[in-house]
Amino acid sequence: MATIPLLRLSLSPPPQPQKPLRSTLFSHPLKLPLKPFTPLTTTTKPLKTRISATNTTTTPIPDRLISSAAYFFPFFNGLQYGRYLFAQYPRTLGLILEPLLPLLSFYRSVPYASYLAFLLLYIGVVRNNNVSRYARFNAMQAVVLDVLLVLPMLVQRIFNPGPHGLSGKIVMFSHNVIFVVVCACFVYTVGYSVLGRTPKLPIVGDAAGRQF
Repeated sequence: MATIPLLRLSLSPPPQPQKPLRSTLFSHPLKLPLKPFTPLTTTTKPLKTRISATNTTTTPIPDRLISSAAYFFPFFNGLQYGRYLFAQYPRTLGLILEPLLPLLSFYRSVPYASYLAFLLLYIGVVRNNNVSRYARFNAMQAVVLDVLLVLPMLVQRIFNPGPHGLSGKIVMFSHNVIFVVVCACFVYTVGYSVLGRTPKLPIVGDAAGRQF
């Protein structure tokens, strides 16, 4: 059975000589068609974005100083709510606030210091277009915080609760809470301002941001 295909091949006419086909695969390598080289652009774009991401801008030192100094204004005015805690813990709170006593004594010695500080921050910083937006925002946030600190004192003067009984306990508790919140806001805002970051207080930061 294996001889049948061989017989068929022998009986078939001899193949005509043909010219060898030249394939591009066996041609000379210098004659092969070369495609133009296209540089890979997909790898360069992430590299550029990576480099630009590392070049972060820093807040100038004068803006940090202005922002940090602005938050002393509501802090000094909010110390009045700590009279009950000062009476209970005079030594502990005295040691904590001792580095700020020279500034506090100078602030208290200036007549109408609260009004002058308010005008200085609002007119000299907030409404001054020559100052950066970073410093203007922090100054406005300090002003809004100081305005909010006046409201509890106004409520107390309107209702005039007595120093004893349930009303006296409510007043003492509210003063203590306000004082702790004021100290926490002071540490948070000054710390962020020194680092050049933007401190944003709840409610206060939104109200300050609407001014710009």
